[in-house]
Formats: sequence, C-alpha cells, structure tokens
Amino acid sequence: MVDTETFVPEAVAEIEDEIGDANAVIALSGGVDSSVAAALAYESIGDQLTPVYVDTGLMRKGETDQIRETFDYMESLRIVDAKDRFLEALAGVTDPEEKRAVIGEQFIREFEREAKDADADYLVQGTIYPDRIESEGGIKSHHNVGGLPDVVDFDGIVEPVRDLYKDEVREVARHLGLDEIVAERMPFPGPGLAVRVIGEVTEEKLEVARLACHVVEEELEEYEPWQALAAVIGKATGVKGDNRVHGWVVSVRSVESRDGMTARAQEIDWETLQRIQSRITGGHENVARVVYDVTHKPPATIEYE
Repeated sequence: MVDTETFVPEAVAEIEDEIGDANAVIALSGGVDSSVAAALAYESIGDQLTPVYVDTGLMRKGETDQIRETFDYMESLRIVDAKDRFLEALAGVTDPEEKRAVIGEQFIREFEREAKDADADYLVQGTIYPDRIESEGGIKSHHNVGGLPDVVDFDGIVEPVRDLYKDEVREVARHLGLDEIVAERMPFPGPGLAVRVIGEVTEEKLEVARLACHVVEEELEEYEPWQALAAVIGKATGVKGDNRVHGWVVSVRSVESRDGMTARAQEIDWETLQRIQSRITGGHENVARVVYDVTHKPPATIEYE
C-alpha cells in the first residue's frame, strides 16, 4: 500500500515543480481518481488551478448536481454543458476503440477552450497505473492515455496518481479528508456510459443505461462490489402488457477486485437479481429483458467496451 504520509507532500511538491507559476486546468469527473488529483493540485497551486467538469451527457444519474455540491469550495470550478457536442461527435460510431478516441479528442478540445479562457498551460489528469498498463499493453485505450489526439495544445500533462492502484488512490483520498461519497465511490469509466452501450450511442440507449446503472449501484451496495454496472448489449423480443415488443437487453455485472487488473464475478442471490430486473424492466418501457454476467476477468474485461 501507498505511504500517504510520504506520497502526499511529494506529489504536491512535484506538481508545483512541474507547473511552477503557470496556470492549470484539472480534468474533474467526480470519480476518486480525478478528485484526488484535483485535491493534490489545489493544495499545490491553489488559485492557479481551474477545475473543469464537462457534462458529456454520458454521466451517471445526478452526476452534475453532485459535482457542483462536492466541489463548491473550489471557487473557480467550471461546469461545461457539452452533451450536444459529444453526441454529435459520436453519431454513427460503433467501434469501441473509435468511440474512446472520439471521446478523448472531444475532452481535450473542451479543455483547450477552457484552458484558453483560464490562460492555462497545463492539464492535470487522474490517470492511474492500471490505465497505463492496459493502454500500453493494447487491452484498451483510455481517454486520458491511449485516446489522446496526436496534438494537444498544452505545455504539459500532469498525472499525480499515475503510479497508484485504485485502492491506493482511495487511501490518499481518505488521508486528504475527501467526502466518503468520493473516497469510496466505485470506478466509473472515463468515456462514461458510452462504453456501457454496445454499438452506436443514442439518447435512448443512454437513458436505459443511466437508469440501469443507478438501480444496480443501489441494489448491490450491500455486497460491497469493487465495481457494479449495467450495459445495454442489444435487442430481443419480450412482452409488455398484452403487446409483443422488440426491446433492449440489459446486462448486469458485479465484480470483486483489488486493482482492476483481474476480477471475479460476484455471486448475487436470486431475490436481489429479480428485484433488479423488475426495477429495470419496469423503469423503461423499451427494456425487454435483464441478464446477469458471470464471466471473470480474464477472459472478459470489466466494462463491455
């Protein structure tokens, strides 16, 4: 485990050394990785930091309101409504890696605009060690690693938690006194719900995925999963009322892990699974069925794309 007493002052000093008297923007998503990176950067350079939260339209239920409440102590926090731009950029895109590349580029372009307004030369990100390993190994690209465009209009990118695993980042969050809802929050992918929608990203698929993920996180909280999620994986026939429908298939996934490099599917009791399917199928008229994923990592990845 990380020695927080040593890591925090070293990280703070490193950020100050890298950025100096310049200004920076932080890629703030509300997850534990970017929140810790933001807290470290804020402690290091204070008002030189502009935290930027981009509402991509790909976020969890209530995410934007929670960000506004959690980080209101950072007076320079900017919330950017970019939903329409992201969905337009993703229109017609079905390949998982192309999705990540499109989202990564759009993220950077949003930050470039905000950085220009803030006169910022540096971008701070919450990249952690498994992100780098999986990107370098070709398993998948991350929007803040392999998904970056070839040209980025910053003097440098600062990644203060790049050598930490997820559980170590949580230790740092607790040391920094971050809210429990941030420190203990389960992982959420940088590309958001886009990688929990198989194929093209549409508003209806996002609506289903957002509802389903919210239900899953609520219902499985007592199991203390490393990560629990739901994904829209296709369509199948079903019956709603007296009508035959061709509706969405939602796959539920819950895993145990230490660092995300490997994971085991959790055993969930039948009553809980039935309650989940009832809430999801009852919560959206176009959901036809719900299935549970029992595949470990490997051979599967935790996310679907």
